[in-house]
Amino acid sequence: MLRFELPDGSTTDVEVTRLFNAGYAGRDQSSVQAHIDELAELGVPVPAAIPALYPVSPYLAQQTETVAVQRGKSSGEAEWAIVVTDGGVLITAACDQTDRDLETYGVAWSKNASPDVLAKKAWRLDDVADHIDDIRIEAWVADSTGEETRIQDGSFAELLPPEHWLEQLREKGYAHSGTVLISGTIPMAPGVDQFASKWRVRLTDPTNGNTIELAYAVEPMPEPVG
Repeated sequence: MLRFELPDGSTTDVEVTRLFNAGYAGRDQSSVQAHIDELAELGVPVPAAIPALYPVSPYLAQQTETVAVQRGKSSGEAEWAIVVTDGGVLITAACDQTDRDLETYGVAWSKNASPDVLAKKAWRLDDVADHIDDIRIEAWVADSTGEETRIQDGSFAELLPPEHWLEQLREKGYAHSGTVLISGTIPMAPGVDQFASKWRVRLTDPTNGNTIELAYAVEPMPEPVG
C-alpha cells in the first residue's frame, strides 16, 4: 500500500497490483538504438522490441529511504511514474534501482532484484498535462561522505509521454486502479560513479516551481553464509 500527498494537502492510498518498468523509452529512437548497441558490447541482451515493457513484482514499488542490494554494481535511474487510482492518474518521481550484473543475463531479471522507489508526493496528471514536457527530471548521487554530484538532468520531453503508456495499458487491460508504470530513464552524465551509496531524484514543474523529491541510501547486504 502506497500513500501519496497531493498539492491540495489531501492524500490518496493505492494498493499496487501491477508494476511495470518501461525500457528504451526515449523519444529519439535513433539515439535509443545507439544506446542498445553500446549495451550489447557490455553483454546486455538486445531487446526483442523497443520501447520495452518489463513486468515487475508489485511489492517492489516502495516508498522507502533504504534499499538493500546484493552486489556492488547496483545503481538507480531517475524516472517519473504514473499511478492509476480510482480518482484518476497521478504523476510522481521514481528511481529504479537496477542490478547491473544481472542485467547482462536479462533486463527483466535485473529489474526484479531491487525496489522501484517512489516519492511520497504526487501531482494529478490532469493538472500538468498541458505542460508535461516542461517538467524537469534531475538526480544526484552521494558518496560515503555525503558529497553530492549531479548525475542526470533532463525533462519529460526526452521520454515517451505518460499518455503513450496509458494507451498501452488500456490496450492490455491494465489501466485500472493499482497499476504503476515507471517511465524509463534519461542519460547519465559521463564520468560520474553511478554505483553510489545514496540517490536523490527530483521533478520540478517550472510553471509554478512545485517539486517532488525522493532520496534513499543504498546498503550492501551481508555476505551469504553457506
